[in-house]
Amino acid sequence: MRFLLLIALVLATSAASAGDTFRFDRGVVSVGDSVGALVQKSGRQPDRIVTLENHRGAAIGERWEYYLRDKQVNFETRGGKVVEITELR
Repeated sequence: MRFLLLIALVLATSAASAGDTFRFDRGVVSVGDSVGALVQKSGRQPDRIVTLENHRGAAIGERWEYYLRDKQVNFETRGGKVVEITELR
């Protein structure tokens, strides 16, 4: 049982990493950048946009998902600004 818990913990911590920046070929996107800067630096629109809702169902932001060669990078946006960057491998 401990072995399975250890494996689950290792997988959970290595599967995603959050940071303040992400580098595209056209530039570095940072927390605080506008969604316009995100599109400009990524060179394209996101592959998917998911509306984020609070517990009552009201929209509070969006998650812009970019599917890259070996990973997925998510940019959480609120009020037209990037507030969180998460890389999934």
